[in-house]
Amino acid sequence: VQLQASGGGLVQAGSSLRLACAASGRVLSRYVVGWFRQVPGKERLFVASIGRDGVNGDYADSVKGRFTISRGNAKDTVYLQMDSLKPEDTAVYYCAAAWRTHSNVLLTTTRAYDYWGQGTLVTVSS
Repeated sequence: VQLQASGGGLVQAGSSLRLACAASGRVLSRYVVGWFRQVPGKERLFVASIGRDGVNGDYADSVKGRFTISRGNAKDTVYLQMDSLKPEDTAVYYCAAAWRTHSNVLLTTTRAYDYWGQGTLVTVSS
C-alpha cells in the first residue's frame, strides 16, 4: 500500500485544515487508518485512528473535540479535519494503514501500522 498525505499548510491559530490520506494499489477501506504527528527531535505521536467500518474513531486527548477523522464516500481516502488549530499542533502529519480482520479495531501505536505516507507539514502561527 502506498499512502499519500496532503492538505498541510501554514495557518493562523483558530483556523481549520483538512488533511487527506489517499492510497494507491489497494482499497483503503480494507485497512485501519491512523494519523500521527511529529516535531523535529521528538517521537512520532498518535493523533487519531479510524476502523475499517468507519463508524468510530479514537483520538489523542490533545485533539479531542477539535479533530475529526473520517472516511470519504468513495472509501479510498481518509480525512483528518482539524479545527481550532493551536500553535502546538504544528508538526509533520503522517497517515498510516494496517490490515486487521475485525472492522471495528482502532490502533494507536506506531508499531501497529505497516504502511506509512510521506508526511505533510502543518504550521500554526500564533
